Amino acid sequence: MKYVKSALALLSASSMIAVSACNSSSSPPAPGIDPGDAAAQAAPAGPLSKYAVPIEVTTVRTVDPSVKFAGDDTVDDNEWSRAYRDELGINLKYKWVATSGEDATQKMNVMIASGDLPDIIPVTAGQLKQLVDAEMVADLTDVYAKYASPLAKKFMDGEQLNSAKFNGKLMAIPNTNASIDGANVLWVRTDWLQKLNLPEPKTMDDVYKIAEAFAKRDPDGNGKSDTFGLGINKGIIGGGIMGLGGFFNGFHAYPGAWVKDAFGRIVYGSIQPETKAALLKLQDMYKAGLLDKEFGVKDGNKTAEDAVAGKVGLYYGAMWNPINPLQKGKDLDPSMEWKAYPIVSVDSSPARPQVGNPVFVYYAVKKNAKHPEAVMQMVNLFIEKGWGEKQDFDHFFGSPAGIELFKHAPFNAWSPTKNLDVYLSVTNSLKTGDTSKLNGEQKAVYDKIKQFNAGDNKQWNQARVFGETSSFAVINQYKNNNLPLMNQFFGAPTKSMGDKKATLDKMELETFTKIIMGDSIELFDKFAEDWKKLGGNDMTKEVNDWVKSVQ
Repeated sequence: MKYVKSALALLSASSMIAVSACNSSSSPPAPGIDPGDAAAQAAPAGPLSKYAVPIEVTTVRTVDPSVKFAGDDTVDDNEWSRAYRDELGINLKYKWVATSGEDATQKMNVMIASGDLPDIIPVTAGQLKQLVDAEMVADLTDVYAKYASPLAKKFMDGEQLNSAKFNGKLMAIPNTNASIDGANVLWVRTDWLQKLNLPEPKTMDDVYKIAEAFAKRDPDGNGKSDTFGLGINKGIIGGGIMGLGGFFNGFHAYPGAWVKDAFGRIVYGSIQPETKAALLKLQDMYKAGLLDKEFGVKDGNKTAEDAVAGKVGLYYGAMWNPINPLQKGKDLDPSMEWKAYPIVSVDSSPARPQVGNPVFVYYAVKKNAKHPEAVMQMVNLFIEKGWGEKQDFDHFFGSPAGIELFKHAPFNAWSPTKNLDVYLSVTNSLKTGDTSKLNGEQKAVYDKIKQFNAGDNKQWNQARVFGETSSFAVINQYKNNNLPLMNQFFGAPTKSMGDKKATLDKMELETFTKIIMGDSIELFDKFAEDWKKLGGNDMTKEVNDWVKSVQ
């Protein structure tokens, strides 16, 4: 079921951004409001209060052509726009609606360059910094303090809110998501494990042995040497399918992330000695024929095809992988069985999965907009409809006739434990049979898993994401043991990052690929030194300065 893919759905929902402006306010005036404007003094008293005099708010957004609406509803008139009007007194208008990310980027760049901004501007971290540096957006510190609902503050306080701060001032409202959803799990074909009489993976040695067996002992039984030991894509550490972030984490290495060293300083994980050790092991595995010799030209989509075709049975991936691509493989071969396991460690210290800031969109407000609080009110409403005392999942988040209602909302903020809560609630109901406390989404997942248990193989993915033996069972273990390791830098790109990061990232990927494929491991030391000289030292200083600024 499509809503299950919420960690990804958050991305699609986030991309349908809106920007708002208002024209009325109350006493005392909200920040940015002209005290002489009588209409502007009709601002609501607090979170979720309705404007006494309706206001108009402008915005922009992207709506993919695949997004559907019921009946006569449109992007301009739907259940969310009507709720803004009827419950908040906000009439939402769009200055433009893009149909693709590329189209939106072009329109956004032109809009920012011209200064012709809507009242509420959906932006990336980089675009937010650009607007802040140009002094084009409002300080929302007081707006958040006064208008964010208690539940909104519960969702946002911490790293995600801090990522929108500049010199201590809150310059946008973040679209919050769940960082823990991004933690890697280890996906294993358990039907192959059983066939080859192999143990479940509990150590890194187990991973090596399983990889060797899957590559060399004909697990698919076709008499050909056509299976890989451990899945890997050309991005090496990135991607939700066959990136090796979880493998590196097993060596206590955190490539691509900023982490604390033994002295409390923030350092770049890719140049640390633990990363070198992990690369050396991958080189050994490549030489032994345990990795795909063609991984350097395969992206996540290509490696997904290998999983579907039964060419690989062991890889590091995301919690949502049963939905895509593994269900396709299950449809083709019902005997195919995958199970998620926690990532494993190279020694006695537990492996800690790295996670990052999951904010992909920020809602900034044009400087001097009459109603900067309007964006917070609409975000409050999204949170209220999803998780508040008056939640109404079926009418605002559900998928009647395949129409994903949550995608109609221009301003989002998701519970940081949304998917984990689905797992906990559904598994409890599966044990007790009591579904009375399930919300609409949770009940739908429960029903799908019951259908799978009754023999409907099409719902296998639901059981493997949210059931008792699932990726979220693993993520729950991570949470209970306080294992996820947060990237310590979650702000807007620093100056040196804007100037040098793309070049350094390219150098990093090329170096890692060469080492895995057999170049001298000493190449790593040269890479680390070059990285520092070519901008890495400057980035490190800027990151440490930023961390101090938000503490």
